[in-house]
Amino acid sequence: MSATVPDPDSAVPAGTRDSSWAIGRIFLRLGLSSFGGPVAHLGYFHDEFVTRRRWLSEAAYAELVALCQFLPGPASSQVGLGLGLQRGGYAGALAAWAGFTLPSAIALIGLALGLTHWNMAHPLAQGALHGLKVVAVAVVAQAVWGMARKLCPDWPRRLLALATAIVALWWPTPWTQVGLMLLAAGLGAAGLMRAVAPPAASAAAGAPAPSVRGGAIWLTLFFVLLIVLPVLTLATQGSAAHAVTALVDAFYRAGALVFGGGHVVLPLLQAEVVPPGWVGEDAFLAGYGAAQAVPGPLFTFAAFLGAARGEAPTGWAGGLIALLAIFAPAFLLLAGALPFWERLKTSRRVRQALLAVNAAVVGVLLGALVDPVVTHGLRGPLDSLLAFLALLALMRFKLAPWLVVLACAAAGAAQALL
Repeated sequence: MSATVPDPDSAVPAGTRDSSWAIGRIFLRLGLSSFGGPVAHLGYFHDEFVTRRRWLSEAAYAELVALCQFLPGPASSQVGLGLGLQRGGYAGALAAWAGFTLPSAIALIGLALGLTHWNMAHPLAQGALHGLKVVAVAVVAQAVWGMARKLCPDWPRRLLALATAIVALWWPTPWTQVGLMLLAAGLGAAGLMRAVAPPAASAAAGAPAPSVRGGAIWLTLFFVLLIVLPVLTLATQGSAAHAVTALVDAFYRAGALVFGGGHVVLPLLQAEVVPPGWVGEDAFLAGYGAAQAVPGPLFTFAAFLGAARGEAPTGWAGGLIALLAIFAPAFLLLAGALPFWERLKTSRRVRQALLAVNAAVVGVLLGALVDPVVTHGLRGPLDSLLAFLALLALMRFKLAPWLVVLACAAAGAAQALL
């Protein structure tokens, strides 16, 4: 396997603080090319920041993924926020979020404004969308393989990862992942991983670590908003401000109370916007279909719903308000939890627990690779061949992921015409 050739701007020494502009540019490229959903996003992040740029180690990346799996909200977006926060402070976190999120949000707001001109049922659109699902198989497989080699080098952790994958497939709920992480942490803390590996490496963060006091402030703000926004919505009934407070409350609550992210948030959003008449059922389903065809996080579906509202604020204002509201809990929780996490993981017992948790992360990703990535992405031998060629292009020939994504989308569209 040939050595990876980094980008001209990727050879940044570990521990270096980057400008928010540089961080935003990197995440913008990912925001324009990261198709395939949250599990695939973790694969893109792994390839970009662990394999190519070496911003952090395999173990440190797995620790961040594990933390974000514990927290409510969109896990892949929180991982991106965490990478930006560790590399460039709060400005870096904002730049990472903007670069990764705004491309799909802008596209979906534009769709909401011109919905009648978009035909998601067209065979070419459906074929390209299916090609994006196929390439997600290759992206996730590459990530699972790379993380497994580093985080499961012995049979105890390989068996733990395999058992985690089996349970995750057998009982596929968002709470299952949290439970599996807790169980793995307990096994590690009990000493079952003690003899098989040294302590996990920590991330080489460039920005100063947030203080525990700062973390407590962010967590307090998260809970204050969760309690105050519904009260404020009731208090402003009949006034001009009610429409705005109701919009913020609905989307903030959806972002704060969902575990698992991605598709799991859809029932919450449907309950918030369809029964009150903000968005019709047909428009909701059309927007959901389009959200599958754009890169970046599925939570940007909120931007479509805010822009498609039948009452003010709507359009660009409604879309941006809904977008900020649904992602605000993700930032508050991550910024609040990271300082405590950074201190906790210096404990010897916690480091032992992390060895097991890292293996469980590999298992969770392996389970997700099987279902939904493979089961929903591959429909026959041609899809399997395309996924294999995409994996070969990524791992053997080291092609840029966005090139492989475009090629698979084109292949899917061409296949739809046959």
